[in-house]
Amino acid sequence: MADKRPTVIVDDVHIVYRVHGAGAKDNSPLAALRRIASRKPSPTVREVHAVKGVSFTAYEGEAIGLIGSNGSGKSTLLRAVAGLLPATRGAVYTKGQPSLLGVNAALMNDLSGERNVMLGCLAMGMDRNEVRARTQEIIDFSGINERGDFGSLPMRTYSSGMSARLRFSIAAAKKHEVLLIDEALATGDASFRKRSEDRVRELRAGAGTVFLVSHSLSSVRDTCERSIWLESGVIRMDGPTDDVIAAYEDYSSNK
Repeated sequence: MADKRPTVIVDDVHIVYRVHGAGAKDNSPLAALRRIASRKPSPTVREVHAVKGVSFTAYEGEAIGLIGSNGSGKSTLLRAVAGLLPATRGAVYTKGQPSLLGVNAALMNDLSGERNVMLGCLAMGMDRNEVRARTQEIIDFSGINERGDFGSLPMRTYSSGMSARLRFSIAAAKKHEVLLIDEALATGDASFRKRSEDRVRELRAGAGTVFLVSHSLSSVRDTCERSIWLESGVIRMDGPTDDVIAAYEDYSSNK
């Protein structure tokens, strides 16, 4: 990687959640309001150490898979890289502003898919002429119109898979220095997954860096040449995807 520039440096990052009221007998909103009014502290405060001393460097043109069991810290780490979650200890350094799929394009359930495409693209910095020229292309890429004219319907009528595909299509319409994808490629049919994986390769070819969190190991294999395996908030392995997945599958089968 000597000829590639780093885009993300994660340096000994720890993330600790404080969960207030965990295990309390009465943890209802009304009980919480009474405690606030009386200035009484929450009866129990539990700390959850979700990410424990994680360090790695990502480079231009890399697609990196993040794999691990449920609750291993993958999505938490992704949010920290995106700047949405502060590190309790350690630091995250990034080139530009990373884009976390589905957050940067704030979609609205009462607006149509087409309108959300326009607003999402404007929010990512595209000018109005480019948005008008690319709206239909983005709708077609998502495939939401394959079973009817869903592009003109409010997003509240969409299935979770349709919403995820539209979010990916909007986010992937722009060149990103760092794009963070959480499970989006696991939605849709084989045709959409193929289009999505091809788009990830295009982003990498343009010197972008892509992180993919997915329980679909086949998507990680097809998309990422490097993978990081997180378990209980700790990196268990970081290396070529085939090697990391083989070790993870062996661990999972012996649990």
